[in-house]
Amino acid sequence: MKKILALSSLALALTAALPQTSLVSTALAQSAAPAASMVSPNRYGLPDFGDLVEQVGPAVVNIRVVQRVAQGTTGENPFANDPFYDFLRRFGVPMPGFPGQPGMGPRARQGIGSGFIVSQDGYVLTNAHVVAGEEGGDATQSEVTVTLIDKREFKATVVGVDRRTDVALLKIDAKGLPAVKIGNADNARVGEWVVAMGSPFGFENTVTAGIISAKARRLPDETYVPFIQTDVAINPGNSGGPLFNLAGEVIGINSQIYSRSGGFMGISFAIPIDVAMNIKDQLVEHGRVQRGRLGIAIQGVDKDLAQSFGLPDARGALVASVEPGSAADKAGLQAGDVVLSVDGRRINDSAELPRVIGEKRPGTQVRMEIWREGRSRNVSATLDELSAETVAGTPAAPTQVERIGEKLGLSARALTAQEAAELKLRGGIVVEGADGAAARAGLQRGDIILAFNNQPVTSIAELRALLERAGNRFALLIQRGEARIFVPVRIE
Repeated sequence: MKKILALSSLALALTAALPQTSLVSTALAQSAAPAASMVSPNRYGLPDFGDLVEQVGPAVVNIRVVQRVAQGTTGENPFANDPFYDFLRRFGVPMPGFPGQPGMGPRARQGIGSGFIVSQDGYVLTNAHVVAGEEGGDATQSEVTVTLIDKREFKATVVGVDRRTDVALLKIDAKGLPAVKIGNADNARVGEWVVAMGSPFGFENTVTAGIISAKARRLPDETYVPFIQTDVAINPGNSGGPLFNLAGEVIGINSQIYSRSGGFMGISFAIPIDVAMNIKDQLVEHGRVQRGRLGIAIQGVDKDLAQSFGLPDARGALVASVEPGSAADKAGLQAGDVVLSVDGRRINDSAELPRVIGEKRPGTQVRMEIWREGRSRNVSATLDELSAETVAGTPAAPTQVERIGEKLGLSARALTAQEAAELKLRGGIVVEGADGAAARAGLQRGDIILAFNNQPVTSIAELRALLERAGNRFALLIQRGEARIFVPVRIE
């Protein structure tokens, strides 16, 4: 312990001796450009967030939510696992949930969260899961109370929620409220200081600070939000609170944490403010969120796939399948096309395409640059409206299996006419076994091969002929379960 104290004293003395023009000071001056920073270094050369918190704090709010949850008469006692429940019941203490006692009807489920005021007339942004619950309940049935930093309380109306982005908009009946300044998340830099405010575990007006760890982070099943990753301490109750840059501008909504324990573990995620404000504007104007839809399934383009299709670099969104009758089908898009840009906006990663298309309204005409048969070309499409999609697939019964190319290492059979009709395919080849190059590429039993380098394959003879003419690199379009993907194959 003494050694630790001595080292700490030495470190403090060295820090105090640092000149005011240290790297920290320089970073503070530059990180919030072009807006002026509200943070200046203290006498140790470290950032002092006091002025920033005083300026932006009044616009940050605490949110309390009460939801009425239906409860049955038997078998659904919320206190059944409480060790004191049976003890108190035996001594005649009335307990909710016990037959003959009050509490067998709908019960209240309470939650807490954070939010921030985006307009002086009372619009408040938060997370959808704060007002609707993690299970996705009916947000319009929630009783929402918004508490300001000066302890004023308001009953809030839920204007609308968008579960795809986890954004909700509330309205309180008040005027002249303090509102945040909206920043630009695109201008934020990895390594830049950021500050979060909220109510972790119900502790109101809590401030934490850290840096931006990464940008445009893609999370599983989240195709519409390029999350900002930070190391700012975020815990339950922080959800829906603002993420500020050093200029006091909101650049994100704190939404999720990566945790194995339920508490903070050094990784948290925020929704970029431009995504949230787009949702807010649509909810105010239309009462719901509208998104454009192409009607395609896509996958990423890696180096091997790029070489297989003759692309000069590994970028874009590879079309794995096109839904019949969709906007993409009407525009002439085909499986194997690679979308390189939309209305001049470059698509570097496949995950960017859903957001770019989703930001546009249904009925909008978009111009896409695509890569097909070794060259780029332009196509136009009029977008549909996004809705739920289901794709059915039926497993096939084994028939005669053949070996296809020793170098490829593939055992397969042709689809029967009945299987093709059930899957709505003109034909294909079912993988029954894979070794060698096929196994290294990830082919699995049950995969259905539909195309070879964009050439449709309906029989084993066609696949053999294409394989003989091909080089050592090519791509197979396969259907696996309900998804279609291109698999790059390299024969060594």
